[in-house]
Amino acid sequence: MSTLLVSQPNYADHQTPQGHPERPDRIRVVEEALAGGRFASLKRRNAPFGDLMLAELVHDGAYLGRLRDARPAEGIGQVDADTFISDGSMDVIATGLGGALAGLDAVLLGEVDNAFCAIRPPGHHAEISTPMGFCLINTIAIVAREAQRKYGAERVAIVDFDVHHGNGTQDIFKDDPSVFYASSHQMPLYPGTGDPSETGVGNVVNAALPPHSGGAAMRAAYLDIILPALDNFAPDLLLISAGFDAHIRDPLAQLEWVDEDFAWVTAKLMEVAGRRCGNRIVSLLEGGYDLRGLAGGVRQHLAALLG
Repeated sequence: MSTLLVSQPNYADHQTPQGHPERPDRIRVVEEALAGGRFASLKRRNAPFGDLMLAELVHDGAYLGRLRDARPAEGIGQVDADTFISDGSMDVIATGLGGALAGLDAVLLGEVDNAFCAIRPPGHHAEISTPMGFCLINTIAIVAREAQRKYGAERVAIVDFDVHHGNGTQDIFKDDPSVFYASSHQMPLYPGTGDPSETGVGNVVNAALPPHSGGAAMRAAYLDIILPALDNFAPDLLLISAGFDAHIRDPLAQLEWVDEDFAWVTAKLMEVAGRRCGNRIVSLLEGGYDLRGLAGGVRQHLAALLG
């Protein structure tokens, strides 16, 4: 497999308060984890700026204006109880979007088989009209819509293995049968959505995992629920919301996955992508807040993507 790593040169310009789990060190650690050695064959690219007006593909028309109003002239402003925006944040989310779209272009133009985009802040909690949960725009949702608009993809699948349910992604696509959304996540846990009864128009699959259930429960959920539904959907493209906060070291949750669990789930998703969409996968970094756990999970994810 050929894999593109897209990283974000201005990642540190999105500032959060001291002690906040979503911090610039996350991207630094990912880049260090993927430097050289077994990852020497990665194609590498810095994220360009993306057009933030593309956010209107998934967010309402006033959304960007609300972010700009919340952004301070200097320092750090607050969007909600745990979501912050600093004076440099709009440029950071623009390169995050540009990086994700660069990954999409490289995969759908056949330059590489798959791509991993090391971007911040995460995006899967951002709803149609509401930024929340550390997330300012829903980057993966925009990528899905751009795959449809620019490349004519008819059936786009998003699989989310972040420990938190991607309420924003579900909110955006719950009434659209052309986009499949599946999530494995801890329940109960923030944001409180993701009950298995939430099925959209038959295009949403939620696998709720209890605290301390470990990798065995995750593997059963994928084998019994998520992977068959994904295979049946037969996507043209697979997008992954790759959160690493299900790791046993993570301070915000208790699913207790180990490094190898991320390799396993990635390999299983690749099997479906191989059958259904010519191996076309674009993976975006979401959560992961213990730096050692994040590095370990990312290494396993990329090793699997490389085959």
